[in-house]
Amino acid sequence: MSVYTPEPADQSTPAIAWACDKCHEVVSAVGAVIVGKGEQLELILTTLVSGGHLLLEDVPGVAKTLAAQAAAQALGLDFRRIQFVPDLLPGDIMGSFIYDSRADSFRFRRGPIFTNLILADEINRGTPKTQSALLEAMQEQQVTVEGQSFTLDKPFMVIATQNPLEFEGTYPLPEAQIDRFLARLSMGYPSPEAECEMLARRQSRQADTVTIPPVLSKQEFLEIQRAIETVHVNPDIHSYIVQIVAKTRADRRVQLGASPRGSLALFKLSRSRAMMQGRDFVTPDDVKAVAVPALAHRVILRPELWAERISGETVVHDALEEVPVPRAEWR
Repeated sequence: MSVYTPEPADQSTPAIAWACDKCHEVVSAVGAVIVGKGEQLELILTTLVSGGHLLLEDVPGVAKTLAAQAAAQALGLDFRRIQFVPDLLPGDIMGSFIYDSRADSFRFRRGPIFTNLILADEINRGTPKTQSALLEAMQEQQVTVEGQSFTLDKPFMVIATQNPLEFEGTYPLPEAQIDRFLARLSMGYPSPEAECEMLARRQSRQADTVTIPPVLSKQEFLEIQRAIETVHVNPDIHSYIVQIVAKTRADRRVQLGASPRGSLALFKLSRSRAMMQGRDFVTPDDVKAVAVPALAHRVILRPELWAERISGETVVHDALEEVPVPRAEWR
């Protein structure tokens, strides 16, 4: 796990310092279960405190589901898991109206989406109709069933997982839905040392399941989100973000670059990353640290390049190399 070194006290307000300490307590608690993935866990938390949705794209068995469950437990949030399969219907997610014979009327029975943190497991195994049922909830924080709208509780976030190597029986996510994920992350295989530590911990606890006591309450989670809104972003950083995103659009290898929603995602994640570092202002290093997770999944390459070893990550890395880093006082 990465070592957290707090910034000097004069670089943060009391609210930011408190939020930073609480977030690193959460990362430590989850890191006690998921070994050797401190950087990934910090990015998961950075995405969630930004109020965004996260796409975990990786092979089976690398703790994608466990990471989502452990994060929800440590954050003190209500958690539901939805296993996407081809016969899953929108009503299975959103809920439906059922007839109440005693009241002689229809009443709405809430679906699993009425929670704080949803794990949409193997989302690309659901049909496009079911996938699109998440769109309104992810963007508008509400669902509409038979013409009636129902507001979701706050906070509301979606962590979706998918296996990039399986194609049979899957339905690729449409660009509009991919764009609504604030960040995309790959957990990756653990190092041999971390995998040995994982086996040792499993032997010592003598159980497969692990329960993490809450580090935060739901109210404290919302207070952290409010603290992030006080993080200052210099106008030069605004320009730096926009130039990076513009580079992805101008790249000749790209059919479709990052959208303005990508600029906003990079802005949000940079502020949250600054808070995680104990600062109340954003630096170019914050932007660089979250640029690939924020933008790579929004970049669509030209079809003739799909067979080559070029990816959205490559395009974003090249943009970071080409855009001049601004020099200024960031506070």
